[in-house]
Amino acid sequence: MNPFHSVSLITGNKEMLGLIERINRVADSNSSILIIGETGVGKEVFADYIHRLSNRGQNPMVKIGLSALPAELMESELFGFEKGSFTNADHSKKGMFEMAHTGSIFLDDIDDTPLNIQAKLLRVLESNEIRHIGGTKPIHVDVRVICASKVELKDLVERQAFRQDLFYRLNIVQLRIPPLRQRKEDIPLLVEHFLKHFAKDKKLDVSEEVMSIFTEYNWPGNVRELRNVIQRASLFAENEITLSDLPDDFSKLHNLDKLIKECYHCFTSGKMDMKDVIRCLEEKLISEALTNADGNQSEAARKLGMKLTTLRDKIKRLNIQI
Repeated sequence: MNPFHSVSLITGNKEMLGLIERINRVADSNSSILIIGETGVGKEVFADYIHRLSNRGQNPMVKIGLSALPAELMESELFGFEKGSFTNADHSKKGMFEMAHTGSIFLDDIDDTPLNIQAKLLRVLESNEIRHIGGTKPIHVDVRVICASKVELKDLVERQAFRQDLFYRLNIVQLRIPPLRQRKEDIPLLVEHFLKHFAKDKKLDVSEEVMSIFTEYNWPGNVRELRNVIQRASLFAENEITLSDLPDDFSKLHNLDKLIKECYHCFTSGKMDMKDVIRCLEEKLISEALTNADGNQSEAARKLGMKLTTLRDKIKRLNIQI
């Protein structure tokens, strides 16, 4: 079983539950659907869910990642080609739209589509016909189009990087998937799901400290990043996933967060004034940067975003041991 399968539908978040309810209402229609969300939120999982719920669910579901395709191959992959239509075309080949006939096609990263391909996609949506490269005969296709974008297509339309008429054709139903940082109540549910898959023989738990770190972390890679972290940790942990089983970045983040909380407590209780708090944080950040740069002050200054002369002045003033 793919551990990402249906994982985005594991939720207790109000916005996500509303999104699933909306999908349940529109799944059986033939309307185009545009899914918007950051990388890793599970756009493909939602596309699969829509297809399975629809009256096309027993028919083909063809997926294509447009960002991974070179521009010169995109047309032949989508629409097919005839024998002899270009060099090395020693046979005819169906395109993705033909293979998806009577089913659905998922066009991931639609925002990466060149303008010339956008024009051809528009014609398919308007006529339900495709034409092979090198072919003269139109071929009828009955396909439900589901697209996904990691950016706002409206912004691309305004910059004339995406056709407005195609945007309106694709945007019949828009589904916006919130990032994981906006639905942190789902993190324990997702952790449990991934543990069941990756550590089903170990029966692993997650320490309270780690779960606290998970809920505080922003997850720029979203659900996919969480899955990868759990997969990695489950390889090393024995009975319980602890901080030592996580990537180094989590330990550093935890230590910094702990320091900030300690400084804040000292400040609010009157044990430290603002000057002392700033000094404490500066000393810790500079020491950490120097350690990570193996003592290379130029590299540490670059990571800290300050001039080398400024860093050296602070090292001297704060009496940081090198």
